[in-house]
Amino acid sequence: MERTAPSLTGRGFARPRNLSPRSSEALVRRPAAERDGLPLLIEAQAPGLSLADWIREQGQSLHDDLNLAGGLLLRGFEVDSAERFRAAAAAFAPQLLDYKERSSPRSQVSGEVYTSTEHPVDQPIFLHNEQSYTADWPLYIMFHCQVAPLEGGATPVAANRLVLRHLPDELLERFGRLGILYVRNYRAGLGLSWREAFQTDSRAEVEAFCAEHRIAHAWIGDEHLRTWQRRAAFQRHPYTGERLWFNHGMFFHATSLEPGLRDALLRSVAEEDLPYQTYYGDGSPIEAQTLATIRSAIDRETRRFDWRVGDVLILDNMLAQHGREPFRGPRRILTIMSTPYSSLAPADVPPTPSRLALGGAA
Repeated sequence: MERTAPSLTGRGFARPRNLSPRSSEALVRRPAAERDGLPLLIEAQAPGLSLADWIREQGQSLHDDLNLAGGLLLRGFEVDSAERFRAAAAAFAPQLLDYKERSSPRSQVSGEVYTSTEHPVDQPIFLHNEQSYTADWPLYIMFHCQVAPLEGGATPVAANRLVLRHLPDELLERFGRLGILYVRNYRAGLGLSWREAFQTDSRAEVEAFCAEHRIAHAWIGDEHLRTWQRRAAFQRHPYTGERLWFNHGMFFHATSLEPGLRDALLRSVAEEDLPYQTYYGDGSPIEAQTLATIRSAIDRETRRFDWRVGDVLILDNMLAQHGREPFRGPRRILTIMSTPYSSLAPADVPPTPSRLALGGAA
């Protein structure tokens, strides 16, 4: 039976209680976040309050709250355009990022503002940490609701600290020792094309990007690029110093797809030709029971809330995972990524398992 994520009106929902000394008197906010109280709800109590101005007023205290809670849900502020969303995001973390080495179809709205995803509305998106498969992921990801869906469409979240507690030591030791191998196939008509993912029409630019980011690659044809990269399963948070479960091992694995879609894909292409697949870092398959254990740990800590127009959600991308529920009716959620954080370890140098590279090519 499919589990329903607990509502934020129940366990795990951190509601502000009092006024912070630094807050406007018109705001109700919690003076100290609860650890992993994800997300911490901060509500404006009067119309017309600028979120960007309020964020600047809070200074470091808002970052301190995020380091504890993992996510902030800012509600009731005046955020009625992509421009005001961008201003608020820049006030919190000014180094806004373009979307490179893409894995999800998105449209650029303006500058560093994108649609959250254009994945089919009837399919769920499993929880994940944004771009944890890359060598240079965003430390923060922010969302803004412009149109709330009629039904479904929540952005469920889960605290990585709590997920880690449910994973057995043997599993953690194995992933810590081996890392994770990500295999991707870019081609038009089946997932993203290499042109869309790398935002270029130049094969030479793609090859230079792969070399810079330690991604092995093989051109199967003019329009078919295969890549594989070995990454660590854990990363250390730059501010809290914690060792965190931080990877796309579950998300990129075929078992995270909706069963009907997965079966259709495997009937049409071989496993090595799937748009995404993951293995242990030595190229060996990840056991079904291991994947089930990881999925169960994430499910147990998943929390949800219903979007309201104007909401802004700020997530620490290393402390919190996010996903998307299927939905009905119009839905428009914008997203911004900020603050690159690179942490390459020696284990990140990608192997080239011959069974995954056509003819042994690298």
